[in-house]
Amino acid sequence: MIEAVIFDMDGTLIDSEPMWQQAEKQVFTSLGVDVTDDLAANTASMTTIGAAEFWYQQSPWNGPSISQAADNVVSCVAELILQKGKALSGVHEALAYLSEKQIKIGLATNAPERLIPMVLNVLNIAHYFSVCCSSEDELSGKPSPDVYLSAAAKLNVTPEKCLAVEDSVTGLLAAKAANMRTLAVPSSAQFNCVQFAQADFKLASLAGLTSRHLIGA
Repeated sequence: MIEAVIFDMDGTLIDSEPMWQQAEKQVFTSLGVDVTDDLAANTASMTTIGAAEFWYQQSPWNGPSISQAADNVVSCVAELILQKGKALSGVHEALAYLSEKQIKIGLATNAPERLIPMVLNVLNIAHYFSVCCSSEDELSGKPSPDVYLSAAAKLNVTPEKCLAVEDSVTGLLAAKAANMRTLAVPSSAQFNCVQFAQADFKLASLAGLTSRHLIGA
């Protein structure tokens, strides 16, 4: 039986991917970078500092440091979350179900730590989470398993008894590297991506979470 469910945040709990895209375009365009949609697709699953390094490699700028530019992106995303942050379909139902089943709930995200309480409070779901971990505190972000392993350790549950919930292939790879069972909940645009076949389960919405996802193989 699964003892803990560990959620990704961006694109899994909150529809924040468009916010990150908007913030990146605003910040890096202001620095003279040509932020095309094709190139922006590469940064979707990166850490914030990783994305800033990517854009600097594309077009080095004068002025703010890479870390300052990354911080400007985070500040812009924070404003957008407060303005229009909404939970994705099924999030509240899934969390209530897990809480009722007394399953431990954790968070493992590539997003900066300061955004975590903001997202959980805006969505009114903070009370469900006993552990929250950011890749910002790890040596490497996803697809490295570090943040998932940290979350499992803090929950005091072995990785094999954890179910990781992810919307991205990068996050799925991180969870699999941590030796966790995996539930993919991709966006409609990514739902048929063949790489999600690696997941143990796949759902169109977290509203579909049931006991079958929590029973050991």
